[in-house]
Amino acid sequence: MAEQRPVRATRRSEPGFTGRAFRRAVLVRVPAALVVFALLLAAVLGGLLRAGVALLPLPSTLALRLADSHGYLMISAWLGTAVSIERAVALRKPWAWSAPAASISGGVSLLCGWRAPAAVLAVAAALALTLVSAVLVRRQPALHTRLLMLAALAWLAGNLLFLLQAPLAAVILCWFSFLLGTVAAERLELTRVMRRPPWVEQLLLAALALLPLAIVAALVNPDLGHGVFGVALLLLAAWLARFDIARKTVRTTGLSAYMAWCLLLGYAWLAVAGMAWIALACGMAARDPALHALGLGFVMSMVMGHAPVIVPAVSGVGVRFQRGFAVPLVLLQLSLLLRVAAPWLPDAWRGAGATGNALALAVFLLTLASSLRRRTVPAARAG
Repeated sequence: MAEQRPVRATRRSEPGFTGRAFRRAVLVRVPAALVVFALLLAAVLGGLLRAGVALLPLPSTLALRLADSHGYLMISAWLGTAVSIERAVALRKPWAWSAPAASISGGVSLLCGWRAPAAVLAVAAALALTLVSAVLVRRQPALHTRLLMLAALAWLAGNLLFLLQAPLAAVILCWFSFLLGTVAAERLELTRVMRRPPWVEQLLLAALALLPLAIVAALVNPDLGHGVFGVALLLLAAWLARFDIARKTVRTTGLSAYMAWCLLLGYAWLAVAGMAWIALACGMAARDPALHALGLGFVMSMVMGHAPVIVPAVSGVGVRFQRGFAVPLVLLQLSLLLRVAAPWLPDAWRGAGATGNALALAVFLLTLASSLRRRTVPAARAG
């Protein structure tokens, strides 16, 4: 089933958003969008450099900084900013925009080589998002809003650990827990029309409860933390594949079917990621597959699936669905297969897979840009 929610366009997309206020918003949002795009570009270049691919002749200092900053830029700066913007739009309070502002500033600071200010700004961004989430819980005390607040707390914990230069294993698990909790909450919200017995939600909470246990374990023993985290991923993948509405909407057509394919493929990669994290805990060379099956296979599939809905809801700009959205999705899956299999293939295959990942993201952004319309059409919040 799909839930039709018309989104009003341009200057009427927000209450009282007319005239001078609209022009001020454009002056702020357009430069901010360009900076966010620059952060994403830097994150992608850093990922390619880590995979041994140098697309641009960069100074060695900048290249090293981009490679070292890849995880922070991709998760905390880019995806953290995207989630913060969505929550700020939902709250409709000017102070809520402090979260994406701090997140963007943190990413820029890290690119400039200012690690300490970047870490402080990241903590400030996560703290602001946690406060926004707490207000939303007060407004709507539901399970999905509470999960969003817990996800924000995971981001805050990860950024605090990053500031304190704690073991990287725990920082990464915190950042990924932030994304996992956010996705789980969003899926609960978008599929709340489905009738489920209480024990179904309890199963989800049991799977998510393993995430903080994995973080604590990683502070003591990274291998133990990786193993617990892998089990949590497998349980979460099983829950989503079994109880998400995507199992039904995949039989439809258009946007609903496209979103369902993105979700189901993402859930499959989530299961692969769970096995890879367990393999990593057992001492196998599975770090790159574990990170990218989760970060690209699961998270990026979620981004591709939800973008045609989230972009209109956040910006008031319409997105016309087209079949071309399937091209980057397929390209991502094929290139990721190379990336995950890279430890058992010649070294060049890892670079080829990483290049394909970057190309898939570029094609997706171009497809999304070509689908933008000044006036929105009814957006189907489908699963």
